[in-house]
Amino acid sequence: MVPEKSSIGTSSALVATDLIGTTDMDFELDPAIIAALPAGAEIIAVDPHGNTNWSNGFRVAVEIGDGGEEFFLKIIDREDAIAMAIGEYESQKALFQYLPDNISPALAHGTLELNPDSAFFLTKFHRLQCGIIDPILLATILTKLHTTSSSPTGKFGFPVTTFKGYIAVVNEWTDTWEEFFARQFKNEIAWEQSVRGEDAEMEHLAEKFFDKVIPRLLRPLQTEGRSIKPVLCNGDLWHGNIEFDVATQAPIMFDSCCVYGHNEFDLSLMVAPRYRLGALHVAEYVKEMGVSEPREDFDDRLQLYHLRNELVVSGLWANWAHLRQDVKKTMRSLIDKYPQGLKGAEPIIKFKEKAVL
Repeated sequence: MVPEKSSIGTSSALVATDLIGTTDMDFELDPAIIAALPAGAEIIAVDPHGNTNWSNGFRVAVEIGDGGEEFFLKIIDREDAIAMAIGEYESQKALFQYLPDNISPALAHGTLELNPDSAFFLTKFHRLQCGIIDPILLATILTKLHTTSSSPTGKFGFPVTTFKGYIAVVNEWTDTWEEFFARQFKNEIAWEQSVRGEDAEMEHLAEKFFDKVIPRLLRPLQTEGRSIKPVLCNGDLWHGNIEFDVATQAPIMFDSCCVYGHNEFDLSLMVAPRYRLGALHVAEYVKEMGVSEPREDFDDRLQLYHLRNELVVSGLWANWAHLRQDVKKTMRSLIDKYPQGLKGAEPIIKFKEKAVL
């Protein structure tokens, strides 16, 4: 994604005035939110804290007996709000199983009682500060996630719909990563054109791309004796979605868009120069995890994975609409490189078989 802030560590002047009046004790939380707080909690403060173009964030401070707690509350007021809250809740819940030191626990989600078209997501509040995570540390965290997690079905997908921005990811389970990736990429091409207008050249490129490039780069991962294990991926890992807990200095990930997929998919946003997680982070991860076979395809697989993000960003923000041209340029380049499609993989396959013999 792009540097649009959403989350548990930044402040904002936006206030959902239909939900909260002021922050000087003259406020009222929706009953559904109050019910999600710990029993006996007395609300002492609600402050605006973080926003995106599709949600508002708040710090909720409460007293429970002689102690106090703070929560981060996200209010989503748009189409698909309920599904978006569920997707974030289930993503953070899944990640927390494997990375409890680097994920804020998902505590609750629900539909607002006073506004049934809106939804909320509740988690622990962290005071966060910006910074770029050390490549070795990020590699360690991702390696732990990708080596200890596994798909509950053994397939690629996720139990619920997740959202990249506010764009739904089709997460129905598939047997192959190629099928999962191609299905979503087709949806994102169609969605981006619904926002930015039809593009005849994109349609022409897509026909060749789905026929030649995607099978050539993804099918070899799961053929000729090769296999990849579906592991839990963050799905939207860029520098804006990972910050540092002020108290512990531990990196905390948020705003995830999880999928059980190919582990290398979590490197896809590290390709573009505008992101501050980049080549050094990829290199350290590769030192820890290695790359999938065929190794020769690694760089092009990352370029392929990155195209999905660029289309979504093009559609979400008008000032990034030019990324459509970058997507088409990369598509043309990969089509030119793999004009034979799967037939072009035969030398790699034969060479590997010969090497084994």
